[in-house]
Amino acid sequence: MPDPLFANGVDLGAVVIAAVKVLAVFGVLMVAVMMMIWFERKVISDMQNRVGPNRAGPYGILQTLADGIKLFFKEDLVPDQADRFVFKLAPYLALLPALLIFTIVPIGGVVTIAHHTVELQVADPAMGILLLLALSSVSVYGTMLAGWSSGSKYPLLGSIRASAQMISYEAAMGLTIATVVIVTHSLSTRAIVDSQAASFFHWNIFRLGILPFPLFLVAVTAELNRPPFDLSEGEQELVGGFNTEYSSLRFALFYLAEFMNTITMSAVMVTLFFGGPDGPGFHFVRWLWPIVWFTVKTVVLLYVYVWIRAALPRLRYDQLMGIGWKVLIPFSLGWLLVVAAFRVGTIWGFSVFVGCAIAGGGLWQAIRVAGARRAALEESSPRWRRAPASDAHLRAVPEPDGGG
Repeated sequence: MPDPLFANGVDLGAVVIAAVKVLAVFGVLMVAVMMMIWFERKVISDMQNRVGPNRAGPYGILQTLADGIKLFFKEDLVPDQADRFVFKLAPYLALLPALLIFTIVPIGGVVTIAHHTVELQVADPAMGILLLLALSSVSVYGTMLAGWSSGSKYPLLGSIRASAQMISYEAAMGLTIATVVIVTHSLSTRAIVDSQAASFFHWNIFRLGILPFPLFLVAVTAELNRPPFDLSEGEQELVGGFNTEYSSLRFALFYLAEFMNTITMSAVMVTLFFGGPDGPGFHFVRWLWPIVWFTVKTVVLLYVYVWIRAALPRLRYDQLMGIGWKVLIPFSLGWLLVVAAFRVGTIWGFSVFVGCAIAGGGLWQAIRVAGARRAALEESSPRWRRAPASDAHLRAVPEPDGGG
């Protein structure tokens, strides 16, 4: 459906309202990022029995603002061997997609302002989900080009890891979104929210059988380079990863993009799986309650992200690839087939479910046998021996060549 704001044509009032919506979303996101950084530091410190920021402002709430001002006045450095244009462009490629994705997220219902019907979202394009997928792909290029353009080897390794994550997890994320589109029959985010408004059990997390949500959560966490998938920033082995050579405001833009993407994708998950702003309302200030429910749901998902960061260690590179290709893609593809089959008929649905279960069991057995065979080959090879038992990691180390 077309935007009701422009249903009667484009006049000055409609243009002003559209501009105000854009500025309001930008301002809300900036404040939300500042609060999110403070929230994450406070929650993790509480989980680790520490105090966290407590100096700048009440409860340290202005610490993020102080850090931003400090970064703004630091010296801006560009390496001699860097591609200067791409090096300066990359931070904006990481930040802008987060801003643009949030514009298609419905954060409330419909209100009337100056005789204009206004949806509480910046825009509702008919192909909003395709725009979401396109922009989420572009954000990865910011990370990839930042490492490549720095002219340094450690950022380059971080950018290579970022491209590998994009390939491995973009497919799984797209397949889980496809299950939502099949059920709601629309690519519009507003239509997706409206299709879940009948009752609590019409939320897509229940209609889709719960499984697509955790699959989407894991895939998005990898897309955002959030722990435990932050291999492009591996401090232990890459110094600082793709942003090692960045300083001052450009480093702050990457930092801002990471947390803004976290907020944006949490809002997207609320839209796709948890009914968006849907929730019980009251007879007074009716326009406010959808915004309240949307905010509460988003904050809960943000807490889950912080919890994951505090609880899980960083994965190894082979584990990253294994989860993406051996777990997420098969599960998301299989569940997509099951959901599509159930839309055709119940008998078709159960038949496809049984078929996918059998195929999944065969795939798991093949992966298990391949892993056992690889371990056996390593044990039997004369070039490999087991490290002493005193070695905590029990690494496989190569025998020195005998000169033959």
